[in-house]
Amino acid sequence: MRHDDPDPPPRSDADTVPCAGCGRAYEAARFGGGRTFLCACGARVGRRMERRFDGRPRFWADAMLGGLARHLRALGYDTAWESPIDDADLVRRAVADGRILLTRDVGIGEEWWIGGLVLLGSDDPLEQLREVAARFGVDDAAAFTRCTRCNAVLEPVSAEEAGDAVPPAVREANLPLMRCPGCGRVYWEGSHTRRMRETLGQALIRRR
Repeated sequence: MRHDDPDPPPRSDADTVPCAGCGRAYEAARFGGGRTFLCACGARVGRRMERRFDGRPRFWADAMLGGLARHLRALGYDTAWESPIDDADLVRRAVADGRILLTRDVGIGEEWWIGGLVLLGSDDPLEQLREVAARFGVDDAAAFTRCTRCNAVLEPVSAEEAGDAVPPAVREANLPLMRCPGCGRVYWEGSHTRRMRETLGQALIRRR
């Protein structure tokens, strides 16, 4: 004897997300990770994904913000950046890493409703830095402790260990050296570093 399947349990409001335009209810599972989509009525439907950030801010800068990423790394802030990168992968990885997502792409903010997504207004890296500094209290307390190329924390290294990566004049001046454990790049406090320190410092002063 064949038994009919029982009726499915009634769907609770917690299992659905209503469209603000027409009221149509969509399954909440469709909006994982803060993803949204357009309803047939033209309204965007989604559920905001709230996120909490504690301690020193960590960032993910989108593909258009390579200059900003280098500035933040120079100031010692853990800042991921990759180009090219798909928008969906960018958002997914920022969420998985617990990072604040910085972007100039209005479309990302429209399509993904997630806490910690910051839309920047300027296309100038220093102006972008001022925007981020004003919002998150960025300072220069840990400046030049990260590799601006690959974001790794720098480690002290001797001139002998650094080898040919150190110019003779720097070696003779006996300047302290730092090396990136990721890419091997060697850093020292030279004229370029001093100019960069001044430029970034002025950007932070102007945001106050």
